[in-house]
Amino acid sequence: MTDRIGRSSILLASGTIVSRILGFVSAVVLARTVGLIGSGADAFALANQLPNNVYAIVAGGVLSAVFVPQIVNAQLHTDGGAKFINRLLTLGMSVVLLVTVIAVAAAPFLVRLYTQHTADGGGYGFGPAELALATAFAWWCLPQVFFYAAYSLVGEVLNAKGMFGPFTWAPALNNIVAIAGMLWFGQHFTGSVSVAADWDATEVATLAGTATLGVVVQALALFGFLGRASIRFRPDFHFRGVGLGTTTRLAAWTFGMIVVTQLAGIVQSNIASLATAYDEPGLAVLRFGWLVFMLPHSVITVSLGTAYFTRMSTDARDKRWDHLQSDIRDSLTRICLFMVISSGVLWLTATFVASVFAGGSGNGMANVIALFSIGLVPFGVVFVLQRIFYALEDTRTPFFVQLVQSVVFTIGALFAGAGPVSQIANGIALSMSVSIFVQAILMVIFVRRRLGRLGGKSLGSSLARFVVAVVPALAAGFIVREALPPASASTELSILWAVVTAGAMGAVYLAVLVVVRDTSARELLASLRRRGNKRP
Repeated sequence: MTDRIGRSSILLASGTIVSRILGFVSAVVLARTVGLIGSGADAFALANQLPNNVYAIVAGGVLSAVFVPQIVNAQLHTDGGAKFINRLLTLGMSVVLLVTVIAVAAAPFLVRLYTQHTADGGGYGFGPAELALATAFAWWCLPQVFFYAAYSLVGEVLNAKGMFGPFTWAPALNNIVAIAGMLWFGQHFTGSVSVAADWDATEVATLAGTATLGVVVQALALFGFLGRASIRFRPDFHFRGVGLGTTTRLAAWTFGMIVVTQLAGIVQSNIASLATAYDEPGLAVLRFGWLVFMLPHSVITVSLGTAYFTRMSTDARDKRWDHLQSDIRDSLTRICLFMVISSGVLWLTATFVASVFAGGSGNGMANVIALFSIGLVPFGVVFVLQRIFYALEDTRTPFFVQLVQSVVFTIGALFAGAGPVSQIANGIALSMSVSIFVQAILMVIFVRRRLGRLGGKSLGSSLARFVVAVVPALAAGFIVREALPPASASTELSILWAVVTAGAMGAVYLAVLVVVRDTSARELLASLRRRGNKRP
């Protein structure tokens, strides 16, 4: 069973790595096209984030929180869950289609909701030109809501059926389309796009339209795999009598949790938009910094966690508590093994990574990446432990924990907004990391109350070894980074120096773990040796 988890994780990780690398390239191309700082960059960053925000409120957390366990349970039905899945897909896409139409119509309201703005454009925030540009982008971007939901709905069905690959590889198509669109944009529109007033309708349609086209391709690509999962999708509007009532009740608390998260997101967006008028790091810098932060989380944590989640849901359904506890320990140990060193690498290579996006100092992005990296380990812990409650069909507890996290973050963000405009992005990034630490601590407390100690001493010992090992790794990384010649504005050198620094840190980290006889590190090396021996 562990080998099966390993194979699933590798399949997930391989697709995620390719998709995230392409996503990273897409973000770099976007940053080099519209910039990191300026009203044009911030307007597109806001508009392109709106579909994710609306989708998250409507369905984002509900899908991962509720649907996988319910689909796993439905497979015990006489028809293998076919009727449940068809009605679930029909209901989900019908609701999201209605919401998408409303969101597109409400684009001007949504843009104003997420920004600080003034009638004359003076003093702070978005002015009339910035609001008009962001709204134009939003009309093109908001249709993504429906296709994000379709992708996630079908993807979660495939995950529950044990088909993990398509869900992780489909975003690669999205990024390829987006990159192609931005490259075409860069070749045909050579004028300034840093100022909102410089954009015309054709430029808006090209950039935002190709971004939406990528999401459409990503969603449509998954439907072809339903047949391989023995699912023949046919719209079925008969929603009674198939068990959707339980799904709806569980989704209510998760919906509340997402609303709380988005309220905190509105606060963040409003405060970050204050920096736009002063050409200081704001919405775009935070968005790109978060994308960098999510790279190791998506490749490692999501890949491992998703592979474990279906098994955890089955264990909870069958009340195999000893297996569930073992899965929790294994998943957290494996994730922390990688996330501790990833956090250190992000911290030390932030300057190199930021210069890839903007050249030079990265326009304040390096500090944002470094401050986000503080929360990488607890973010992975939260990801796993939230899904334990979802497997137990308890969405109420994660709601209250999320509420505390959002309150802590909001307080920190408000303090950041009250300080110097130049430090707003840094303050928001630090507030996010602190609030995630609080969230992780609360999740550990509540999971222990629900399931017992879970081998906390073993987990604590492993984490202590990881922390001990990362200290000399940080020292080695610092020495290597300082010894390297300046990368200046060279993208190639910045990437190379980041890889060299990360490689030195990883080697020292792994060596120290082997010396202290860490089981996880030894298993990792043994697994790598076995795969190496299998190659011809």
